[in-house]
Amino acid sequence: MLLWIFIFRLLDIPKFVSAFTYNISRCYFIITEEFHHEGDVVVGAFFPLHTFYTEKKMPHSTVPYEYLDNQIQYNFKNYQYILALQFAIEEINGNPNLLPNISLGFDFYNVRFTEKFTLDNAFIWLTALVQRKYLPNYSCKKRNFTAALTGTSWVTSAQIGTLLQLFKFPQINFGPYDPLLSDRDQYPSLYQMASKDTYLSLAIVSLMVHFRWSWVGLILPDDHKGNKIVSDFRDEMERKGICLAFVKMIPGTWTSHFAKFWEHMDETNVTIVYGDVDSLEGVMRNIEQRLLTRNVWNMNIEHHVIDRADYFMLDSFHGSLIFKHNYKENFDFTKFIQTVNPNKYPEDIYLPKLWYLFFKCSFADINCQVLNNCQTNASFDILPRHIFDVVMNAESTSIYNGVYAVAHSLHEMTRQQLQRQPYENGEGMLFFPWELNTFLKDIELKDKWSLDWRQTIDTEYDILNLWNLPKGLGLKMKIGSFSANAPQGKQLSLSEHMIQWPETFSEIPQSVCSESCKPGFRKVNLEGKAICCYKCTPCGDNEISNETDVYQCVKCPEGHYANKERKSCFQKSMTFLAYEDPLGMALASIALCLSALTFFVIGIFVKHRDTPIVKANNRTLSYILLITLTFCFLCSLNFIGQPNRATCILQQTTFAVTFTVALATVLAKAITVVLAFKVSFPGKIVRWLMLSRGPNYIIPICTLIQLLLCGIWMTTSPPFIDLDAHTEYGHIIILCNKGSAVAFHSVLGYLCFLALGSYTMAFLSRNLPDTFNESKFLSFSMLVFFCVWLTFLPVFHSTKGKIMVAMEVFSILASTTALLAFIFGPKCYIILLRPEENSFTHIQKKTHSRRKNFPKI
Repeated sequence: MLLWIFIFRLLDIPKFVSAFTYNISRCYFIITEEFHHEGDVVVGAFFPLHTFYTEKKMPHSTVPYEYLDNQIQYNFKNYQYILALQFAIEEINGNPNLLPNISLGFDFYNVRFTEKFTLDNAFIWLTALVQRKYLPNYSCKKRNFTAALTGTSWVTSAQIGTLLQLFKFPQINFGPYDPLLSDRDQYPSLYQMASKDTYLSLAIVSLMVHFRWSWVGLILPDDHKGNKIVSDFRDEMERKGICLAFVKMIPGTWTSHFAKFWEHMDETNVTIVYGDVDSLEGVMRNIEQRLLTRNVWNMNIEHHVIDRADYFMLDSFHGSLIFKHNYKENFDFTKFIQTVNPNKYPEDIYLPKLWYLFFKCSFADINCQVLNNCQTNASFDILPRHIFDVVMNAESTSIYNGVYAVAHSLHEMTRQQLQRQPYENGEGMLFFPWELNTFLKDIELKDKWSLDWRQTIDTEYDILNLWNLPKGLGLKMKIGSFSANAPQGKQLSLSEHMIQWPETFSEIPQSVCSESCKPGFRKVNLEGKAICCYKCTPCGDNEISNETDVYQCVKCPEGHYANKERKSCFQKSMTFLAYEDPLGMALASIALCLSALTFFVIGIFVKHRDTPIVKANNRTLSYILLITLTFCFLCSLNFIGQPNRATCILQQTTFAVTFTVALATVLAKAITVVLAFKVSFPGKIVRWLMLSRGPNYIIPICTLIQLLLCGIWMTTSPPFIDLDAHTEYGHIIILCNKGSAVAFHSVLGYLCFLALGSYTMAFLSRNLPDTFNESKFLSFSMLVFFCVWLTFLPVFHSTKGKIMVAMEVFSILASTTALLAFIFGPKCYIILLRPEENSFTHIQKKTHSRRKNFPKI
């Protein structure tokens, strides 16, 4: 299909290339710009169909406001205004129930001033027109003038209205609604047919939100309407989180040389263009010339190609989105256009010109009216849509509605006149134009949607997509709608699969200042930038965000944890240093093995209880120490498994008591060695201590002191079950809290004090003469014990969770193993591997040898 369209365009380009700017025939200057359609009651129509303009402004020597290099610029789409007027009048004249026995006609006048032709000339011309046509005292022919149709620019209506309001002449504005023209003090007899743009900003912003376009530009005229709509857009965008990348205000005097105007246009892929056809004419032409195809234009007007056609395939406005008020499409108007031709309406001076341009007709040399050599199938409906559109546009609809408003007002006024006084002697309806204002105001105050000729609803918009590839195709496809009265969330309706985007984009365009923050991240605004410009920062610990573009992450509830992506919260599982864990299993196995080893040592000592090495170092204390060491190994098992209140108390009490007994036993053994040496020197105290077994009382005394400390601890602030939800990811660790840190460190300090005392006594007796003196081994074992628990403290405070518990178990096992290995290891070595040294004969030989070597005095 596109191939055929392209071929069609290539074949027809020469025909339409000259369709915009002409200096080709004298008939275009000879044929008047005005024409009339007779009727009993006449409507004045002021439409902008073509404009005379000049490049060099070479003034005519005799004709004022004329130039020698005049050229005509046509906007062929505006000819639809005349056809809409003609169509409405024919419908009314053919309706027996509306204005019976009265026919409507019109006078057409071209409004030919634009930015290149000043309004001063129009005021002079319009003043003369009003004096000649509209005031009864100046009219030679008896004609009833009713109202004037003006537009499309509010400037045109305002300046023409300034004169018409002097005579309270009814004025119907068919251009876009303008609040300035609603000022009843300044324009008491001006009526606007277009719907208000109350919800236009909401409709366009809703589309921005739908496509997630948060960084958009805005182009609008620098006038009262522009200032009002930019405020509306800012309010709506602020509520929806959309930012303006730039705001371009079109000056009253436009020139394409405003280089500064086009700065920053490439910052966004979406731009809103607001205004009327006249105020945007220069900008739209310049956009087209610059071939800006990387932008989706969102407009409230249907773009008119008014200056030229060219050979370019691409078009700046292809893929644009147009918002227009919802109309009830008039299919009868389309059928009417198909029947229009110069022969049907000979008074229409524009039809010959159009037939000459588009259908290869030729003017007659005499009157420039008769056309020769025309195509047989000549009709408006075969013209490309960018040249002429057969579908009634917004302005044509307003003209159609305006004529019907005048007709209904006239009908009501006629009915009231007939009730008061019937016409006599065939006399027609007589009235002054200002009398119509009363009836027009009544119609304006009525419900707009209750009348058939009222087809617009100001709360509803159609959304059109401009298909203009190849350039000149000019199709406007309805792809959606907006209804402000619909429930929230259902106001916008779109058929996205029908949308054609600009050629640059293969999918829905993106227009953002910063990329969206994905779930797991939050937005952080950049200082000095718009709120749409931000950076994405990951959520904090145990925080999540499961939506895009959030400013605050949500903290997971207590007992839950955030996954690594920080998108969801999950229930934490309870855990502890269990026997099933590799670490717990290893520690428990080591504790049991060492306990079994201690039992083995006890068995060895019991079996060899009568040997010198067992008897030499206080056999009873050795048995007590070995049994205590067994309990020291086994008490570490209290730290493994699921804690409860009982195990938390047992952990600390059994640890404290068993180690106190073990260290007190070592202290008693060290003191025994010292006393045994001192017995060689008579002394009552020493002798009494040896005979009364005094060192054995050290064990219960030291144990009672520790029990006292533990009792105070358990009474004031005992250990309790605690939950650690922060140490291990995704788990809540069940562990025992020590309760009172002071009490725990006091117990541990007391153990270190006993170890230090034992070390001191053993160190002092290390060189005493004895065959099996174990003082060296006692001192070394105490040194290792002291180092283990001294190292334990900083490690204990720097770790948490199961590792902290494991460190405490490891310290218990390491310190107990040191006592077992360094105290009983050498003895087992002699008993098992050197039994010959564990005999009284060997001891006697060794003692005899020591005495021989002892120096004589």
